[in-house]
Amino acid sequence: MTAITVLPERYSVCRLAADAEIPAWAMKGPFTSLTRTPDELSLVCSKANLPADLRCEPGWRILRLEGPFAFDQIGVLLGVLAPLAQAGVSVFTLSTYDTDYVFVKEALLARACAALKEAGHDLEPDYPQKVV
Repeated sequence: MTAITVLPERYSVCRLAADAEIPAWAMKGPFTSLTRTPDELSLVCSKANLPADLRCEPGWRILRLEGPFAFDQIGVLLGVLAPLAQAGVSVFTLSTYDTDYVFVKEALLARACAALKEAGHDLEPDYPQKVV
């Protein structure tokens, strides 16, 4: 099974115009993800850094799958997402070169962690934990 780390910070997923400049505030904090498409600039960043007038979906927590995982390794993300789906936990995911990140709403974090433990995954730190 997969080792998973529950990151302590709260995050928001934000939408800016496709041609928006990358804001400096988005680059602060321990985790930032930027994705530009023809339709939008999507940002994932610490809730602490957000201006008030931004279109955002706040209240996300991150479950980091402890990689690195080879690109030809099959089913890693599915092994985490299937128990979450069975537990009724909606997710938002991001992948990097080395690993995957699964975002769950903070209100569902305890349910998500319980489902993952029941499926045999190792979680660190053990939930509940201090939230910043």
